[in-house]
Amino acid sequence: MTALDQARQILENMLGYLGFFVTIEEDHGPEGPTLQILTEDSERLIGKRGEVLDDIQYLVNRLLMRRLPDAPRIRVDVEFYRSMREDKMLERARELAESVKATGTPVALPPMNSYYRRLIHNAFVNDPHIATESDKGDDRFKRITLKLKA
Repeated sequence: MTALDQARQILENMLGYLGFFVTIEEDHGPEGPTLQILTEDSERLIGKRGEVLDDIQYLVNRLLMRRLPDAPRIRVDVEFYRSMREDKMLERARELAESVKATGTPVALPPMNSYYRRLIHNAFVNDPHIATESDKGDDRFKRITLKLKA
């Protein structure tokens, strides 16, 4: 049984115990292995600003790591919510980066969890003009600052 199969089983059991009726599709996209949840109850599984979805993804990955310590991170999405949110977030970050290039003034993005910070950092890793820097500290949600490279 592959890691994705085990993650799917964990997710199906978790949502079944909670009383959700779902269909789960597997996808092997550029973001890595993804479990896409299709349901009539998407708002409840997404939560406010995706917080419930983030928690579900976290739990699935933690339980999977207990079974398979070398398993890849599994992405969990509901009705393509995460995909659309990530696209909007990256588009907004690129717009702000253009502003930083034009003005030279650093711009701080809203606080975000480590998953979304990693997306932003990776989006600018090869950019010759823009550097990204996360806030220091122990908070779960940190800001990223976009600034010109020295």
